[in-house]
Amino acid sequence: MGAPPGYRPSAWVHLLHQLPRADFQLRPVPSGFAPQEQEYQQALLLVAALAGLGLGLSLIFIAVYLIRFCCCRPPEPPGAKSPPPGGGCVTWSCIAALLVGCAGIGIGFYGNSETSDGVSQLSSALLHANHTLSAIDHLVSETVERLGEAVRTELTTLEEVLAPRTELVAAARGARREAEAVARQLQELAFWRGVPLSPLQVAEDVSFVEEYRWLAYVLLLLLELLVCLFTLLGLAKQSKWLVIVMTVMSLLVLVLSWGSMGLEAATAVGLSDFCSSPDTYILNLTQEETGLSSDILSYYFLCNQAVSNPFQQRLTLSQRALANIHSQLQGLEREAVPQFPSAQKPLLSLEETLNATEGNFHQLVALLHCRGLHKDYGAALRGLCEDALEGLLFLLLFSLLSAGALATALCSLPRAWALFPPSDDYDDTDDDDPFNPQESKRFVQWQSSI
Repeated sequence: MGAPPGYRPSAWVHLLHQLPRADFQLRPVPSGFAPQEQEYQQALLLVAALAGLGLGLSLIFIAVYLIRFCCCRPPEPPGAKSPPPGGGCVTWSCIAALLVGCAGIGIGFYGNSETSDGVSQLSSALLHANHTLSAIDHLVSETVERLGEAVRTELTTLEEVLAPRTELVAAARGARREAEAVARQLQELAFWRGVPLSPLQVAEDVSFVEEYRWLAYVLLLLLELLVCLFTLLGLAKQSKWLVIVMTVMSLLVLVLSWGSMGLEAATAVGLSDFCSSPDTYILNLTQEETGLSSDILSYYFLCNQAVSNPFQQRLTLSQRALANIHSQLQGLEREAVPQFPSAQKPLLSLEETLNATEGNFHQLVALLHCRGLHKDYGAALRGLCEDALEGLLFLLLFSLLSAGALATALCSLPRAWALFPPSDDYDDTDDDDPFNPQESKRFVQWQSSI
C-alpha cells in the first residue's frame, strides 16, 4: 500500500515493532496492530507489567539495603564526634542522583511538549478533513437546491411561455430532465452525509484526553522537581525533618515514575505496531464505523494510480448534462426570444443558475480529488507516529532516569541524615539567645572560670 505523502516509518517504529511479544501464557504474539484481540491486549499488558516488576525489585532492593544499614552497621564509640568514613561520599552520591533526576525532569518536559505537539497536529488534520467533508456536503446541498428551484420556477415558466411551439417546449423539457439528472448525480457525491463517524467529534475527544494527559504529566514533573529541590535544600541545611519528609515523598514519586513508565512503554509499543502499517487497520476500522464502500475509502487513504476515482463516472455524466443544458438554453435563446420576448427573463435566470452550478461543480471536482484528504491523512500520521512517538520515548527516558535517581536517593538519604550533627533542631536559633543549649554551655564555662 502506498504511504501518505511525507510519512515513512521511522527507525524507532521499526525497532519497537521488532520487539518480541507474548501473552500471559508466554506464547508468542504477532506484532501486527490488533487491539481488539485478547492475545494482543495481554501482550501490551505484559509490557506494562514489566514496569511493575521493576518497581517491586526496586522496593525490595531499597528495603534490603536499609535493613542492612540499620541492623548491621558497627556501633559508634562513645564520645565520637567525627563522622564515620565514607559519609561525604554518601551525601555526594545522593546529590548526584538528585541532579540526574533534575536532568530527567528537563527531558520529561521536552517529551511532554513533543507528545502534545504531535497530538495537536493529529487534531488539526482531523479538523481540516472535517472542513473538507463539510464543504463537499454544503456545495452539493446548495447546487441541488438551486437546480431544484430552477426546475420548479424558471423552467416551468419557460414551458408555459413556449406552449404554442411544441418543439420549443420539448427542448425546455429536455433541459428539465438534464437538470434533474444532474441533481441526482450530485446528491450521490456527498458520500459522508449521514455517516455516524465525525472527524470533528474525534478531534474534540482526542484534544480532551490530551489536555488531561498533558496536565497530569506537568503535575508529575513539578512534583518531582519540588522533591529534588527540597531534598537538596535539606541536605544543604542538614535539616533532618525536611529530609525525612522528602524521603517519604521520594517513595511516592518513585511509585508514580514506575507506573508512568509502564503506561508509556505499552503505549509506545502499541503505537509502533500501528505506525508500521497503518493503512490496513484504518481502512477496516473506518469501513466498520461508517459503512462506506471500500472503493471510496481506498481512494482517499491510498490515493495512487492503482485506485481509480469512484466518483469519476458521476462527475463525467454531470459535466455532460451541464453542457447539454447549456447548449439547449443557447438554442432556446436564439429561436424563442425573437418570437416570445417574455421568455428572455427566465432564460437569463437559468443562465445565471447554470453558471453558478458550473462554478460549484468545479469546486466539487477539486474537493473530491483524493489529494486534499490524503494530505490530511498523512499529516495526522506524521503527528502521531513521529512527534507523539518521539515524545513518548523521551517521557520513557524521563521515567527511567527518575526511577533510578529516586531509588539511589532513597538508599542514600537515611545514611545522609544519620551523619547530621545532633544540633540540627537548633540550626535556626540565634547564637546570642540564652536559651540556646550551646550558648548556655558557654555561659556556664565562663562562670566557672571566674
